[in-house]
Amino acid sequence: MAMAFKMATTGMWVADECKNSFMEMKWKKVHRYIVFKIDEKSKLVTVDKVGDAGEGYSDLTASLPDDDCRYAVFDFDFVTVDHCRKSKIFFIAWAPSASKIRAKMLYATSKDGLRRVLDGIHYEVQATEPSEMGFDIIQDRAK
Repeated sequence: MAMAFKMATTGMWVADECKNSFMEMKWKKVHRYIVFKIDEKSKLVTVDKVGDAGEGYSDLTASLPDDDCRYAVFDFDFVTVDHCRKSKIFFIAWAPSASKIRAKMLYATSKDGLRRVLDGIHYEVQATEPSEMGFDIIQDRAK
């Protein structure tokens, strides 16, 4: 399996599928969101789930586990007050309170390496509970 990028601080690798899926979302608009997870055994960041273009933000939040960390990117489409269609990509670092401390530390130290691979992220949201990443927060940050 080819690796795209090694994250120096944690020794983790980002799988090519992560960057490829992100580029499909960014340029071809075939995905609404992508959820990534870390496989500690293989030391690899992989794609956990991909949301179709027709899915929404509630589908993304429903796909995040209650007791484990994940990364996610969400392509938020909106219309400005000037009636212009815009799109902003959000990076979400999900670390719920119920997740293990080891997982929280691993995800926190690996986050910047994954963000460097995913070129074109506009905003970042860090959340430990659903209210910290509500749709209203996404809307406010995008405008």
